[in-house]
Amino acid sequence: MSATALAPAKLNRFLAVLGRRADGFHELELVTTVLDGVPELTDILEAEPAEALSLAISGPTGEGLEADESNLVVRAWRLLEAAARRPLPAALRLVKRIPHGAGLGGGSSDAAAALRLGNGLFGLGLDDAELLDLAARLGSDVPLFLLGGTVLGLGRGERVFPLRPVPLEPLLLAHPGLHVPTPNVYCALPEVGYPSPAPLGSLPEGAAPPWRNDLTDAAIRVCPPLAEVREALRGTGGEPLLCGSGSCWAAHYASSSARDAARIALRAARPDWSLWAV
Repeated sequence: MSATALAPAKLNRFLAVLGRRADGFHELELVTTVLDGVPELTDILEAEPAEALSLAISGPTGEGLEADESNLVVRAWRLLEAAARRPLPAALRLVKRIPHGAGLGGGSSDAAAALRLGNGLFGLGLDDAELLDLAARLGSDVPLFLLGGTVLGLGRGERVFPLRPVPLEPLLLAHPGLHVPTPNVYCALPEVGYPSPAPLGSLPEGAAPPWRNDLTDAAIRVCPPLAEVREALRGTGGEPLLCGSGSCWAAHYASSSARDAARIALRAARPDWSLWAV
């Protein structure tokens, strides 16, 4: 008997840095949408009972990823074993499509998929609250993938609350193949100056949150070529937003036709970039 779980990417539509906490982390407020239904940006995790736990990684973005105890999928599985108080031996196969280090939450989404998959495959009966607690122990982005849809994140991002769905405008995601370490971006915040700590105000029903990412200047300080991607998207008529701490950018357009024209133009100008229409 085998089982499969999908692990989609995410988009932070609003990311406010509200200050540095006593524990060294930063207080955040985020509005994140899980990008369901985009096959090119969806990892696939399969599992079947076996004599011992193993993980095999394949797929277009799987090269160089470690399939050992440091992998978030394995770490999630170990937390399930601790909760179940017994081994959960399984052969896990992860097909990677979400680029690593792009700000799209691929590793976190994989971990959430592992929690759901293991809970169902072995009939553990863990409820949503228990799974969310395990997810928060794995990383700040993991809980939002358990909720899905559009999510409000508070604290480090691990305190999550479902929001009413807000339709996405036509989007183009551009990944320049760069890797930006998230800790380095947060360490650069004092260098560029902390942004004004303005939290998200109340929104009318159906209204989209502001298109904002307070990590942008710090990410560009760490990786200056990111600015080139932003300007290229602006040159096609898009309004770009850095995805998380980078290096992927999302740009929204007035229409699908404008977005598609931008994709064609950028594909010709920068064939080394990965582009996805959402």
